[in-house]
Amino acid sequence: MNTQQNHLAAATSPYLQQHADNPVHWWPWCEQALQAARTQDKPILLSIGYSACHWCHVMAHESFEDPETAALMNRLFINIKVDREERPDLDKIYQTAHQLLAQRPGGWPLTVFLMPQDLTPFFAGTYFPPEPRHGLPSFTQVLESIDTAWREQREAIEEQNRSMQQALAHINRPGDGDMPDAAVIEQALVQLAEVYDKRHGGIGQAPKFPHPSTLEFLLRHALLEDHAGAREMALFTLERMAEGGINDQLGGGFCRYSVDEQWMIPHFEKMLYDNGPLLALYADAWLADGQRALFRHVCQRTAEWVMREMQSPAGGYFSSLDADSEGEEGRFYVWTREEVASLLDDAEYQVFAARFGLDRAPNFEGRWHLHVFRDTADLARAHGMQPQALRRLLRSARDKLFAAREQRVHPERDEKILTSWNALMIRGMARAGRLLDEPDWIESAGEALDYLRRHHWRDGRLLATSRDGEAQLHAYLDDHAFLLDAILELLQARWSGEDLSLAVQLADLLLSHFEDREHGGFWFTADDHEPLPVRSRPFSDDAMPSGNAVAAHALQRLGSLLAEPRYLRAAERTLAAAGEEMRQSPYSCTGLLSALQEWLDPPETLIIRGRGEALAEWQQQANSQPRPTRQVFAIADDIALPPALSDKAPDSAGPIAYRCIGTRCLPPVSKLEQL
Repeated sequence: MNTQQNHLAAATSPYLQQHADNPVHWWPWCEQALQAARTQDKPILLSIGYSACHWCHVMAHESFEDPETAALMNRLFINIKVDREERPDLDKIYQTAHQLLAQRPGGWPLTVFLMPQDLTPFFAGTYFPPEPRHGLPSFTQVLESIDTAWREQREAIEEQNRSMQQALAHINRPGDGDMPDAAVIEQALVQLAEVYDKRHGGIGQAPKFPHPSTLEFLLRHALLEDHAGAREMALFTLERMAEGGINDQLGGGFCRYSVDEQWMIPHFEKMLYDNGPLLALYADAWLADGQRALFRHVCQRTAEWVMREMQSPAGGYFSSLDADSEGEEGRFYVWTREEVASLLDDAEYQVFAARFGLDRAPNFEGRWHLHVFRDTADLARAHGMQPQALRRLLRSARDKLFAAREQRVHPERDEKILTSWNALMIRGMARAGRLLDEPDWIESAGEALDYLRRHHWRDGRLLATSRDGEAQLHAYLDDHAFLLDAILELLQARWSGEDLSLAVQLADLLLSHFEDREHGGFWFTADDHEPLPVRSRPFSDDAMPSGNAVAAHALQRLGSLLAEPRYLRAAERTLAAAGEEMRQSPYSCTGLLSALQEWLDPPETLIIRGRGEALAEWQQQANSQPRPTRQVFAIADDIALPPALSDKAPDSAGPIAYRCIGTRCLPPVSKLEQL
């Protein structure tokens, strides 16, 4: 076994391949690397990042490409590079460890030093500069200090590790198992209102993240309970985000977060995982807010971006776009006044500059990143124009600038296809396509699901990631739960017996390989996953919704559709297992709170049988009002249903709707006005 070389050349991850030419003797996470650490009795230097991460690139250029730094790393450590998007199991464990060791949140790049025998972390940090600055030691100082501690303080490290193992185990301890009541939902609303930014929208201060799970919880609660405060927090935040620089005003799609409280200047990377939920959320907001044009426009531009830039020819969705191009963060997106003026005619420039701030001081390093400063009604009055004429000028200006921007060097794209992130986008495209009557979006979602079925479904098990059609790695909780949820959404857009069969298989895999049968809830890794220092059972949301929350939600809905008590009981056990965490920190568990709402107020399942235009009309009417707990399945009369649904028979006289609320079924409806 030759450890004196870089082993990343054959990696499927673009992030790992970016480091394949480093002088560091990188390993991927594998048994050979772990065995080398044990045999040589060297600590493991674990570096976790991802392809679109700006500061990961910075640390790579400053340290991992430097021969002297690499030589020090190679002499002292076994160096392992991990793509956090391919191995979220490792990332979750070691981000938690960073929080415990450093007493502050982590991030990427994550730098962790592990004991070779049991992989317990004993030191963790994030980015380290090449020389000391801003209160941070240099990376080489960190390396030398760790080596000294390893040689001279081994017993102290081992004692600390025992405490670390106990702390990690404590985080995953079983809760009290008591089912929470509606009071935790009210507590979450109070907590969110306390940190809500009334001026700019959003939860908390800069840096600001979209938090789709939180906004979805607020909008659901507003619609279910007619809660004015929740409605304001959700819709005003969505409005400000839509008009902000976090939303690509020319090409569509949202960046990962805003560095300021106004949503003006983003960290420019675009990730698939939050654009999917945001697309679904803006479609719900369009329906909830009287079909407001702004929210529909956001859906249109986001979906167009997804199909144009993020969908592979084979059907799956790519993972992300880098923040950098030509070595500069944001270079692809920003403008000078001269560039804009040279591309637009005088009338276009005047209204475009006023709307997007080119008549103000630069907002990004001497240039302008587009952010809405004035609304169209105000501009129309100021320019003595009809609003429709002004919007035509803005649309023409946007088209010209977008065409010019397309000629620039584009940011790098991470072309691996992740099951969980694809599922989030499949759900977003299917839901928005159904609510906004956009068949192309539904077709796009179907193509992505077909890709996953062809490449990520093997021998009755799900795989987590692929690139160029080559899939690998056993799938995680999020992959199964998100894909189950996405299929249920896609079935409402267009029925498929094959898709329903896959949904049932995914639900059964959750119960057989992931469920904590003793305490309830679901582990992040399957029961036959490789052994790791801890097996986590995450309940709180982070940038993505909690896998346990989505599993509880989807199992309730599938259980209601198929009248399957096993799925309903598993969802109930999950909510009970998470009860203690929901009571202790309700605002961080909004995904679970949404699932709890449906347990307290069971979902309405509507199955419509019919033919042709009449079936489409009934489906459109059933979807025309914002009903968060309603699921609608329109199934043509000539489609044979599985035994669980065989009693939902067609009616020769015309369309018929079968309606159930939770486990209680109501008489069928055969007149549209009754529906």
